[in-house]
Amino acid sequence: MGRAGIHKISRLLVLANRLPVHRVGRERDARWVPSAGGLVTALQPVLQRVRGCWIGWTGIGGDTPRAFRHDGVIIRPVAVSEQEVEDYYHGMANQTLWPLYHDATRTPEFRRDWWRSYLGVNQRFARAAANLARRGDVAWVHDYHLQMVPRLLRRSQPNLKIGFFLHTPFPPEELFEWLPWRSQILTGLLGADVVGFQTVGSARNFSRLAREYTSAEGTDQELAFEGRTIYVNAFPISIDTEWWEERAQRPDTLRKVQEIRKRIGPKRKILLAVDRLDYTKGIDFRLQAFEELLMSKKASSRDCVLVQIAAPSRESEKDYSQLRAKIERTVGRINGQFSAPGRVAVHYFRKNLTREDLAAYYLAADVMLVTPLRDGMNLVAKEYVATRTDNTGVLVLSQFAGAARELTRALIVNPRDIDQMTKSILQAMRMPYEEAAARMSILRMRVRRHDVYLWAEHFLQALTS
Repeated sequence: MGRAGIHKISRLLVLANRLPVHRVGRERDARWVPSAGGLVTALQPVLQRVRGCWIGWTGIGGDTPRAFRHDGVIIRPVAVSEQEVEDYYHGMANQTLWPLYHDATRTPEFRRDWWRSYLGVNQRFARAAANLARRGDVAWVHDYHLQMVPRLLRRSQPNLKIGFFLHTPFPPEELFEWLPWRSQILTGLLGADVVGFQTVGSARNFSRLAREYTSAEGTDQELAFEGRTIYVNAFPISIDTEWWEERAQRPDTLRKVQEIRKRIGPKRKILLAVDRLDYTKGIDFRLQAFEELLMSKKASSRDCVLVQIAAPSRESEKDYSQLRAKIERTVGRINGQFSAPGRVAVHYFRKNLTREDLAAYYLAADVMLVTPLRDGMNLVAKEYVATRTDNTGVLVLSQFAGAARELTRALIVNPRDIDQMTKSILQAMRMPYEEAAARMSILRMRVRRHDVYLWAEHFLQALTS
């Protein structure tokens, strides 16, 4: 299916935990505005090219508004009660599945009341889609919040084309086996016609577990289950490359870049990191590596600066509030020891930035540090590459990010290896222009060829063929 082939779909139903919009203001002045986030960023351009409907939660417990239209897309909110917010979202999704699917970086909790709530919310999503679905529609279910939806939707709409895509990693057998509801989740996913993952490794993990804990038979890419054939493969997600390239060349973006460099110091090397404030992102390890670089005296706050942008995330949860406190203490310690007059060693911002502002920071940065402990993909790495239209800049990338499978010309690191991280940061800072340009040219070629539209086309082609 070529780029125009997306239009062959009658209508695309997207099911995701959150809606692509959120409400700002109160009562009569309230309005819906686009939300930030990787999933919205990835899917919004696709939905703008087809007739689409997005089914999701508003993010607020209790009553929910009726369906409405926003930027040509039908928005169908699904109600989630305040108790379900605690059990389904904060509990099962964020304290069971999220840590389990990220190498058990934190020990997951398993509670039966959370599971019952998770199943109930998944049933509500499936009913909403079943009530909207018409002949010729395609349903595309997203992420770990809704793993039971494919089978539940299949029961009421047996002829509907259903795809599922997991944005996080899918864990290996020795971790997934911890789940008391492992068979139920695997069976839930097998309700789809296509089950997609970020990497081949995740796809292989799923297929092997499905053969072990359900009646499914077949290969790593094709499973037979209850008289149907399920296609399993990797579909690495990407970005709207053209948007980032165009934004990087706009005069207002270039003015922002000059302002950033002027404030920070035009001759200093800018090391940039952009993350959600999450324990899977390895922010504390990254800060330790930078601190040790300064301690080695091979670099100082006079010639380099780390700009760490950390978007607030789930701050009401204990693990996240503890992480925030730890990071802020570390930043304070580094600045207290290594800053010079007018030269702060670490600029730390705990806030969300717009895509427009991020583009300016990407362009201002000499080195981009993307070093999560585990990530499904990490689109920040691809966004940085897309903005470097002059082939400048160096990307330091964790081997445990899905993007490392594609962006092989980055400096690949193990984020837990502080010595390697320190050496790689120094290597990035000192890399000769010719080597940096050669590496970035290859990275840019990869990101340009495999953009978000191609990602969607490959998945939808597999689903509709």
